[in-house]
Amino acid sequence: MQKEIIIAGFGGQGVLFSGQVVAYAAMDSGRQVTWIPSYGPEMRGGTANCTIVIADNEIGSPLVKNPPLAIALNLPSFDKYEDTLQKGGTLIVNQSMVDRGAKRGDIHVILVPCNEIAEEIGDKKLMNMVAVGALLTALPEITLKDVEKALEAHLPARHKHLLPKNYEALKRGFEAAQKIPA
Repeated sequence: MQKEIIIAGFGGQGVLFSGQVVAYAAMDSGRQVTWIPSYGPEMRGGTANCTIVIADNEIGSPLVKNPPLAIALNLPSFDKYEDTLQKGGTLIVNQSMVDRGAKRGDIHVILVPCNEIAEEIGDKKLMNMVAVGALLTALPEITLKDVEKALEAHLPARHKHLLPKNYEALKRGFEAAQKIPA
């Protein structure tokens, strides 16, 4: 098994952290993992993306060209990565920041209102964890429990008080994505 994932959005949306959490969850579950961040010179508001490769065996290359899985947290990311996704792949889209449907009919698009769900939980910064929860519906190799354990193990001590809300965001994203027909 080998899965490639791209997570993309604006700087400040938690793009890189989302990828780290997914990578840690896979690594802590005994899988081989690569995680490569990419971002512009601007910290907030510039483009940011990361690639994650998860495998049962040694990973030959960390480069990802046509992933089967992606998360697009904003419209520019949706525009860019919709075209690169593998045929039959799954694209998780933050519906709060995207005002159109998919142009392609050969991929599965899961529109989740990540910002609105995060605001209902009480912290708009959790929108990235809502998206990760949605991603897990298309990534059965990693469970919600795996990601919760990764958050607990790798979240800095100063943010440990946010764990319950992060867990809720994951769960709500997962549930929202499950409601989308395959």
